[in-house]
Amino acid sequence: MRQRILTLGLILATRVLLAQEAVNGASVNGQTPADSIVAPVSGNAWIDLRQNAKPGAVQNVPNWVEAVTFSPADTQTDPAALSVFRIRLARPSGHSAILFFRLFFNDQTTTRPEIVAWDESGSQVLRSGPLGAGIDLESSESLMIPMHGVTTVDVQVPGDGNRVRGAYLEWMTSSELAHTASVGSQDAVPQPFATTLPLHAPTEDSEEFGTVTASLSADLARIGPTPEQSAVFQFGIESQPLLALVTFEIANPRIDSPPEVIANGQNVGAASLIMPGLADPAYRGEMHRIVSQMQFQYTGWLRAQKIVPASALHSGTNDIAIVNGADASAAVIRATQVQLKYLWEKSDYILKPDR
Repeated sequence: MRQRILTLGLILATRVLLAQEAVNGASVNGQTPADSIVAPVSGNAWIDLRQNAKPGAVQNVPNWVEAVTFSPADTQTDPAALSVFRIRLARPSGHSAILFFRLFFNDQTTTRPEIVAWDESGSQVLRSGPLGAGIDLESSESLMIPMHGVTTVDVQVPGDGNRVRGAYLEWMTSSELAHTASVGSQDAVPQPFATTLPLHAPTEDSEEFGTVTASLSADLARIGPTPEQSAVFQFGIESQPLLALVTFEIANPRIDSPPEVIANGQNVGAASLIMPGLADPAYRGEMHRIVSQMQFQYTGWLRAQKIVPASALHSGTNDIAIVNGADASAAVIRATQVQLKYLWEKSDYILKPDR
């Protein structure tokens, strides 16, 4: 069967549904794309790859996005065949040689997408490997693509491609960057909209300035809104600390119903989510029939933290449970860790007399 290639850059189509029309700045001004495409020096783009958008809906794209096409897989013959979203880009200038590419998709084990970059001759320059972790939730993953010679970026996904939502692209510039030795060079690169660096579970316990940092689990753990769906971690301590801090990353949280932390059976409250700017395309609204106000999920990973008072911990074995907010659905956490603060010979504290 002959495979169809459907144009997305100006008209995004599927087998039966017309999706969003993409219009770059040149076409809006009455110029043809060929007359107006110039080497990009900066800027960003949101490319809507959904196949169920309303017919005739328009999305604006910058003039360095030359074309977007979709090649649907013949899933009737081979369910694992690849559907391909192809994004053709104008060649960057010398100051914009790296492309930040963030893909939004439903992260399922059997349909994990890959990013593939090609040069003008059709030679493969870069392949990301399968993205995501198979958590069966709406998520997103990012990578940096060196664009020397690259003209086309593909999103390859097994199946019909319906689980791909969109892509956020932004040109990045290179400069000398100073960072602490404890932070890897890759992690030190600020990502668009992000307010924190990626979180990693420590490989072994460490102590610094009277504070012990220990990993509770580096693995993925699914949580829900009921106690039976909580993730429980056990750890031992020699003596009660002055203060404790539980930190983890959570995928697909409902931002108005953050996860809660329970220490030795005592609910110490909701964790604080460290939120990126609201322009981040990872915010996804949800409307429900009986609720007039839109609720938002964050379709990516956010850092969450919760202070645990000393009174909730004791010497010996302690339990920390993390359960999702009462109004939230399923989520996944990772890189869960705890910090315990003790008196240190140079601790800074003030004695305040009672009045």
